[in-house]
Amino acid sequence: MTIERTLVIVKPDGVKRGLIGEVISRLERVGLKIVAIKMVWASREQIEGFYPSNPDWFKSVGNKTLGSYKEMGIDPKAELGTDDPVEIGRLVKKWLVDYMTESPIVLMVVEGNHAVEVVRKLVGSTLPYKAEPGTIRGDYSVDSPDLANREKRAIRNIVHASDSPEEARREIGYWFRENEIYEY
Repeated sequence: MTIERTLVIVKPDGVKRGLIGEVISRLERVGLKIVAIKMVWASREQIEGFYPSNPDWFKSVGNKTLGSYKEMGIDPKAELGTDDPVEIGRLVKKWLVDYMTESPIVLMVVEGNHAVEVVRKLVGSTLPYKAEPGTIRGDYSVDSPDLANREKRAIRNIVHASDSPEEARREIGYWFRENEIYEY
């Protein structure tokens, strides 16, 4: 068995819609264990520090947006004023900071066999309109990059889940001290 820990965040839209219990229930139903949990109203500085600010990350985020726009036949220059992936990534990060600071969020450390991969399957695609029914995002959101960008905001997709064991370790360390995580 590969017992891992991963970070799950119930984002502002999930908190406001009363989905905290549903998210926890789905995690626990598959046998994952909540080993740390807290609600915080994060500051802009905390969220800016949580999401990377390096050119590679900006480019990756910008390229995802450009890919979605291409798929949907939308001109990024007409919609966003640029087609530079780094500029688009910076814009998306600003929207993420606005979004993640608009209400409290719930932070959880989740532990279990292949926890990172299992949680990613449970939450579904980061693009809710593409998320499979039965996943958290597929059942509770239909947001898309074209709508979010047109409204100049982040995609509302209920939850965040670490995308790799390495990223999970960094993210958990960012939000939790070791004495806040329990063994049981």
